[in-house]
Amino acid sequence: MSEAEELGKIRNRIDAIDRQIHELLNQRAKEAMEVARIKLSEDPNAVFYRPEREAQVLRKVKERNEGPLDDEEVARLFREIMSACLALENPLRVAFLGPAGTFTQAAALKHFGHSVRTEPMSSISEVFQEVETEAADYGVVPVENSTEGVVNHTLDMFLKSPLQICGEVSLRIHHNLLGKGQPLEQLKVVYSHQQSLAQCRSWLDRHLPFVERVAVGSNAEAAKLAAESDNAAAIASSMAAELYGLDTLSANIEDEPGNTTRFLVIGRHGTMPSGADKTSLLLSTRNEAGGLYRMLKPLSDHGISMSRIESRPSRRGNWDYVFFIDLVGHRDDPDLAKALGELHGTAGMFKELGSYPQAVL
Repeated sequence: MSEAEELGKIRNRIDAIDRQIHELLNQRAKEAMEVARIKLSEDPNAVFYRPEREAQVLRKVKERNEGPLDDEEVARLFREIMSACLALENPLRVAFLGPAGTFTQAAALKHFGHSVRTEPMSSISEVFQEVETEAADYGVVPVENSTEGVVNHTLDMFLKSPLQICGEVSLRIHHNLLGKGQPLEQLKVVYSHQQSLAQCRSWLDRHLPFVERVAVGSNAEAAKLAAESDNAAAIASSMAAELYGLDTLSANIEDEPGNTTRFLVIGRHGTMPSGADKTSLLLSTRNEAGGLYRMLKPLSDHGISMSRIESRPSRRGNWDYVFFIDLVGHRDDPDLAKALGELHGTAGMFKELGSYPQAVL
């Protein structure tokens, strides 16, 4: 058998498999539309997006995957399938910290898929407001970076917002030096968000020590400015490069290769247990010896793991602090429910920010 004949047979098999995949995709889409019909017949204001259900599906996809595609790649494919099917039921509007081309938009698309309508907001507070006023179904905001720490504005917004956390996204942050194809020697200024400049400080010191660094509101804004100048570059994402027609002058210039940012998905509805969840709390205690220990003792008593604790000024008085805490488990889990009941009694302020699936992708 000649090479052409052998390749022809393989391509015919691929075509047949593609037809089967296509048929199954349409079958799945029809089932999704039937789900929408049943929900709407019972409740005209039915909620279609179920974070816990999608997390369960993606976990099963990864568990049963046998390759050669890796688990993350297969999960991303299924995320897009679910996104397209959900759009048939009810297209979601997702507000994010803009402008277009930011890492927050990339996080929103990673979590919801590309069949949602992403809407850029100029500030974190505007993202919260869009969701609170029902102008958007969900919002995505950054909450912490593995090298630069927490995003204080996001934590502060939870002090007064009624919104719930209903999901989280972990995004590996790759910074690229973007420009119009010019040599590095021609650059006179580099634009970027202050956090990105900090995360690429060592690379900039080595390769562009005499180039001015200018902090701007976002990496997308930096890319826009770089596109308007022959002597400027921007530190931004590959998405920003595509959006503003820029070339990658140098890729992956972040100082820490494991640089990761965590984002929160905020919404107006609670989330049911998925089997692998987190619960976030906002607590306060009196400023006295042993106050924090006594407040958190119920967690130890009931075997609850605390994965994160962060303190912030309460804005109610000098040296008065609140604590943002992430716990492993869902608030409906029996042991965690008991611990939360006791915490409610010992904390000066107690606010549940939501139980939600741990990041799958």
